[in-house]
Amino acid sequence: MRRTVFLLLTLALLTVPVCAVQLPGELLDALPEEAAALAEGEGITEEGVQLLVQSFFYALRASLDRSLRGAVLLALTVLLTGAADGFASSLGENASRFVPLVGVLCVTTLSAGDLSSLIGLGTATMQDLADLTKLLLPTMAAIKAGKDIALANKETLVCAGGLVMSAAKQYGVRILPVDSEHSAIFQCVQAANGNPIDKILLTASGGPFFGKKIEEMRGMTREQALAHPNWSMGAKITIDSATMMNKGLELIEAMWLYDLPPEDIEIVVHRESIVHSAVEFADGAVIAQLGLPDMRLPIQLALTWPQRVPCKVPRMSLAEVAKLTFYAPDYEAFPALNLAKHAASLKGDRGAVLNGANEAAVGLFLNGKIGFTDIAERVAYALDTIPYKKDITLDDVLAADKAAREIVLG
Repeated sequence: MRRTVFLLLTLALLTVPVCAVQLPGELLDALPEEAAALAEGEGITEEGVQLLVQSFFYALRASLDRSLRGAVLLALTVLLTGAADGFASSLGENASRFVPLVGVLCVTTLSAGDLSSLIGLGTATMQDLADLTKLLLPTMAAIKAGKDIALANKETLVCAGGLVMSAAKQYGVRILPVDSEHSAIFQCVQAANGNPIDKILLTASGGPFFGKKIEEMRGMTREQALAHPNWSMGAKITIDSATMMNKGLELIEAMWLYDLPPEDIEIVVHRESIVHSAVEFADGAVIAQLGLPDMRLPIQLALTWPQRVPCKVPRMSLAEVAKLTFYAPDYEAFPALNLAKHAASLKGDRGAVLNGANEAAVGLFLNGKIGFTDIAERVAYALDTIPYKKDITLDDVLAADKAAREIVLG
């Protein structure tokens, strides 16, 4: 019986897909020392190993509750099989012959669900970790090669903004933002003529749940959360807009891009999505960038800067827009904003934990595993559980990201 169970579990494990990827030599040559050591499997610090060990125990603890029910069912199955074996023996050899087979089938059936979940957790975690690596390592390699970067993702700066901006300064590289809000800020900053800016006004559409209280959002469905009023985006970023985590991530991104403390970045809800962001100067003057909600303009600007060339984006008519409205965000209804602001104030590995936990939680929501308001709750739990690390390397960023995902998925 034991050999049969072992064989079934071994066959199940053999179905897990694995692959290995070797980085091109040119990319390895261009990588910073930290990234190259990481890519070659060298230079793993003691702190990095400790974080990986900690993340294992966090995931183990998180899975105990789920596993306890399966363990009880397995124990009951063994006891009942033993009792049935004793009863069947009294009926004769033919009856007792089938009892071990029934026991094996019961154990296999009970184990299949947990094994599938474990395999799925490992596969999803490694895929997400690989995605983050694909963002960070090429960016750092391009910086070391002295190439200006049109940055189209948030994760690079949210997770490793200090490392990226420090490297960009060292190698004289410009980071040109593609995101509409940060492109708007970039354009406004040009008017400063070298003078410092006092404040960034980071605009937000408010998403599909603007004006609702947190109690109203507990039962919101996937379809409702994906119904953005202004922008057509991918599922993950649309859910981030609904929770307003997207704006929290953009606050962290702006903090690194423009070297401002988070308290000097004000989030303002602007339902029309015409004012893409604004900058306030020392004399109190405010300069804003306006335009229709169309990503073609910021993408083109990042690719052609400092030149401005004709673009096929429709021209905006202020008369047709008619009015522009602005509101303060509801931090109680959208707790993700406070989570992001707190992570921004701490810096260190908090951005990586915030981003990794949020991506995992949004994935669970999109797959119908958790409720809408559970997203922020799971992110908060990861931030509270994973020990804070102030001085970080790329090794630490990846370890923090992995730990956060495992806690949320566990």
